[in-house]
Amino acid sequence: MSVPLLDLKPQYNALQSDFDAAVARVIGSQRFIMGPEVTGFEDEVGQYLGAEHAIGCASGSDALLLALWALDIGPGDEVITTAFTFFATAGAVSRLGATPVFVDIEPGTFNIDPAAIEAAITPRTKAIIPVHIFGLPADMGAINSIAKRHGLRVIEDAAQSIGATLHGAQTGTMGDFGCFSFFPSKNLGCWGDGGLVTSMQTDIAEVVRQLRVHGNYPKKYYHARVGMNSRLDALQAAILRVKLPHLDSWGAARRERVAGYKARLADAGIADQVVFQTVPDGSVPVYHQCVVRVPRRDDLLAHLRERNIGCAVYYPRPLHLQECFSDLGQGEGALPITEQACLEVLALPIFPELTSDHQDQVVAALKDFLG
Repeated sequence: MSVPLLDLKPQYNALQSDFDAAVARVIGSQRFIMGPEVTGFEDEVGQYLGAEHAIGCASGSDALLLALWALDIGPGDEVITTAFTFFATAGAVSRLGATPVFVDIEPGTFNIDPAAIEAAITPRTKAIIPVHIFGLPADMGAINSIAKRHGLRVIEDAAQSIGATLHGAQTGTMGDFGCFSFFPSKNLGCWGDGGLVTSMQTDIAEVVRQLRVHGNYPKKYYHARVGMNSRLDALQAAILRVKLPHLDSWGAARRERVAGYKARLADAGIADQVVFQTVPDGSVPVYHQCVVRVPRRDDLLAHLRERNIGCAVYYPRPLHLQECFSDLGQGEGALPITEQACLEVLALPIFPELTSDHQDQVVAALKDFLG
């Protein structure tokens, strides 16, 4: 029996009739761009998150770009972020002509290290982008305290963390902006690309609303600023409206699967060789990925794949060592904790419908290699 890293078919099968109705509703309306499906989703997801403003856009990458753009970040500005993340986090900074400044991570959480942020601040620093990596909230208390002391903006990259909370607050609601992705593999995923920007601040939220539709303001064909085309399609919004009410139960199921892995690994006598993310007090993660540290990672990766067990490496090469960022001057050894993580991390199969038999098979294969 093969074990997939992710399988979306059980989710689709369980909700197929609801999806069919949502698609039929959009087709019947013949309104495919923006419209009531998008505003309906924005209202519902904003209420779920506790966000004053929730603004749909075309992708998680665009969400980051729009947030930075709305804060007038551009050439000559620096934005501090982590190198242990998907490329879009830093790519958005560079696309606006600003400079990403990469700092190291905490070894246990894999999240950006607040102490490293403070040490990297210069007169050119304008913002911080913490990433809630793999669905585990970053230390927003410390990060916001640093930002307040230095007059910096905070943009949460919550692409992997919708539904995760820190001391009861949803990720994406603790900074100036929150940026979400609805890529199909995300915990809340649509059937293509989709994204969301959230904010508690009306003034900057209104700028994002303008920017996503070519700067239209106050009405169509009147442009207060130059923007872009980054609208959330009605079809994608309708799919997300079907899924949103199930998000909390799916997050709970993911946490149960991680607990199941830990119990099985302990029973197998190899728990000390498979190290999970550290979850600080007050954090409730959603495990977009179940990423662990393991010895001889590449050999283990090959071993699992030979046994038809889905697994992946997030991320094999940190951003500061990518060729496109070589001009920043951060070579090997600049971020040792990040670089070590990239050599040791491995993502195990995780999705709400992952069965006990699946987990037994994964742990048996791990024991064959590690035991």
